[in-house]
Amino acid sequence: MSRLRHRIAIACAALGLLCAGVSQAGGQTATPSSAPAAAAAPYKLRIVGGLAGINQYTRQEEPFWSKELLRLSGGRYDAEIVPFDRAGVPGTEMLRLLQLGVVPFGTTLMSSFTAQYPEYTAPDLAGLNPDIATLKSTLAAFRPYLEKRMREQHGVEPLAVYVYPAQVVFCKKPLRGLADLAGRRTRVSSSTQADFVAALGGVAVLTGFAQIVPSLTDGNTECAITGTMSGNTLGLPGITTHVHAMPITWGLAIFGANRAAWEALPPDLRALLRRELPRLEAAIWDESERETSDGMACNRGLPTCQGGRKGKMVMVPISAQDERSRQEILASTVLPRWVQRCGVRCAQVWNQTIGPVRGVSASAAK
Repeated sequence: MSRLRHRIAIACAALGLLCAGVSQAGGQTATPSSAPAAAAAPYKLRIVGGLAGINQYTRQEEPFWSKELLRLSGGRYDAEIVPFDRAGVPGTEMLRLLQLGVVPFGTTLMSSFTAQYPEYTAPDLAGLNPDIATLKSTLAAFRPYLEKRMREQHGVEPLAVYVYPAQVVFCKKPLRGLADLAGRRTRVSSSTQADFVAALGGVAVLTGFAQIVPSLTDGNTECAITGTMSGNTLGLPGITTHVHAMPITWGLAIFGANRAAWEALPPDLRALLRRELPRLEAAIWDESERETSDGMACNRGLPTCQGGRKGKMVMVPISAQDERSRQEILASTVLPRWVQRCGVRCAQVWNQTIGPVRGVSASAAK
């Protein structure tokens, strides 16, 4: 408990929250009723947003909360936002902090649920979604279950689901197709990516984002799975030579509210957010799709490159064999291993939600 209290104190300090009053205040900055300006002061929310420094945050989330909310509400409501990776709390704690009401409104990566709630990672298993249209239909099939569980098990009101750009394979040596990953040490960021690489005969090396460049430079890894644009930002076009076009995974995040904090909001503010957050979600998905394409264009050095540095990488197109391998690995390795980690109930949930849409059924773990 002392460890949890310590992390709560860190979160409160980072977010500027008075923790004792968070659940009652709903995240707003309270102004004493005796202050002359109290009637004119906008009701202010405190938001924990997505990953810092990327376009989904800088172009969409941050402007919405810091500018658009005030405009849309005619000056009645305002918000402050901080990226979750700068809030001073491990991502694995965010759902718990939302549940407790310490963070009234926050964003958490679905990948952070892997240890405690692996069923929530189902929509973004490696090899499941080869394009963003498929990802959208996969999420649509799973979303009702996810939202119901968030409300009933965690006391969190789900308000939006965000996506990050496609995670693809960068390699230092020539790459003709996915099969060439056999024997290569490849950076991965999750267990499902590790399963995919292992099924190809590769050696998965779990590596933090900040260590991708040192790992490649030192020879600890030969390839790396990361975002098309984030890889460009890291300078991978100067270290690696080939990039494969197939998305291995994407990256989903849930934006939600503590139920008590949500219900404490003024009704017109709840109505405004119900109306506008789906538009923000759609804008973030569009941004992700653009950034996926732009990252690839920049890595290749195409004239259409806008947001990154132009490289001279060889793009490896998705071959018929690559597509067959993706489907086979998903069915024979990635899904069964996810069920082993997740349990019999997860196989049932899969078969009731995503399985029928993707045409892949899960067998209960033995």
